[in-house]
Amino acid sequence: MYSQQSTQQAATELITAAPELLREFRCPICGEVFGTYEQLQDHYAASHEGAVTPVTVSLLINGKRTQVLIEPHWTLQRTLQFRLGLTGAKHMCDKGVCGSCTVIVDGRAVLACMTLTVEVEGKDIETVEGIAANPAWKPLIDAYCRWDAMQCGYCTPGFLVSAKSLLDHNPNPTEQECKEALAGNICICGTYPRHSQAILEAVYNIANPPPPPAPPMGFGGPGGPGGFGGPGGPPPQVP
Repeated sequence: MYSQQSTQQAATELITAAPELLREFRCPICGEVFGTYEQLQDHYAASHEGAVTPVTVSLLINGKRTQVLIEPHWTLQRTLQFRLGLTGAKHMCDKGVCGSCTVIVDGRAVLACMTLTVEVEGKDIETVEGIAANPAWKPLIDAYCRWDAMQCGYCTPGFLVSAKSLLDHNPNPTEQECKEALAGNICICGTYPRHSQAILEAVYNIANPPPPPAPPMGFGGPGGPGGFGGPGGPPPQVP
């Protein structure tokens, strides 16, 4: 059974698992592994003449710097999925029309299937895993669950990222502004009316966080330390 805590922990583990620096460089053609990028380059020159040599790219993803080895034509969606294990940006239409692969780059929602990885080197990239790992966005995720703004769930990460991008720029949107911000996201299940309601509820809950839970009776609660609901103070002395 999944919970908010287990989901947040799983997302955090995925983010931290990405290596900061590569320690081996595997040839995607023959599978031979090399200890340095220069050795891989020499291997290509000697064994794969005419083939495009892979490149190393340094990325800042969900606040962590990481290095990946990719072919220059790889999209950001492909890199996230197959190099970093971040599968939240979904591979769906692969034509930039469904929004399922939406990520945030330098504060702007972009389509990862239409963005080359080499184009975003050094830029600040945020994926749905980063949103899930950040407790500040728990109200948005909770609202999506409460309003049942998903059915199969495949498109949901893209909607969540678009919604988060909207709230970054407009923390108090109208229903119409929510619809416009999500206009690039397609849901085959037809959950569209639920998304705006979930976002508006999240806006309210972010602005009006619930009070912290009351301490238990006794042990510092209303009953006093060790009072188990009785009057506070030290226990009575037995003569």
